[in-house]
Amino acid sequence: MAIITRRAALAASAVIALTLSVPALAQAPHIVRIGVSPGPHAEILEQVKPLLAKKGIDLKIVEFSDYVVPNQALDAGELEANSFQNQPYLDNQVKDRGFKLVSVGLTVNFPLGIYSAKHKRWADVPDGSSVAIMNDPTNGGRALLLLQDKGVIKLKDGVGFKPGPIDIVANPKKLKIVEVEAAQTPRTLADVAAAAINTNYAVDAKIEPTSAILREDPKGPYVNVIAVRTADKDKPWVKTLVETYHTPEIKAFIAQRFKGNVLAGW
Repeated sequence: MAIITRRAALAASAVIALTLSVPALAQAPHIVRIGVSPGPHAEILEQVKPLLAKKGIDLKIVEFSDYVVPNQALDAGELEANSFQNQPYLDNQVKDRGFKLVSVGLTVNFPLGIYSAKHKRWADVPDGSSVAIMNDPTNGGRALLLLQDKGVIKLKDGVGFKPGPIDIVANPKKLKIVEVEAAQTPRTLADVAAAAINTNYAVDAKIEPTSAILREDPKGPYVNVIAVRTADKDKPWVKTLVETYHTPEIKAFIAQRFKGNVLAGW
């Protein structure tokens, strides 16, 4: 009969314990590539990243300069998630392009502003001036709804969230509406009397959001969302991503960093 010494038994136990721990040590973090627009979305997710790392998720933040490619990349499997758009915009993209995408959590609200490099008040904008808005239906419609809310124009009844210039039925100042790509709106300020600019693009262009001469009330359906592929919506990492975004640490960062220009939407 073989005799096992106490020292040999302890050594064998150590080997077994090490063997059992190897899979846990060797397990790689789950990689989640998330598409964002530059500015606040990227900054917020940089704060989410180390919190997720503690939960075994390696968040890779990928910046895009427009509002179309992030959904294309997500639908194509080049990303696992994106965080840059509000629900009406996502709904429009799904309807028009057939993307199989769904929102899984609220993020932040960016009150839309009308800005001017030439006039300090809306009342100073001359009749017949050019005003730039975004050329996509959701953001352009949002800009027109803002102008209507402030009494500048009147839109046809029943236009919903996606009115276009053709839906303007009253325009007392005879404004000329110029449609441009959303990311380019800050660059139009030298050429137009005023421009509607999404907050993330304003911040990226070093424009102070509080300098808007007209500003959207923080209401309605324009809270931004995290989107994933429909097939992924119930996966554990999705729940972890959303729950981590919704932590008190992230809400406090948003309040301190953006001073009310970006609002937590959950």
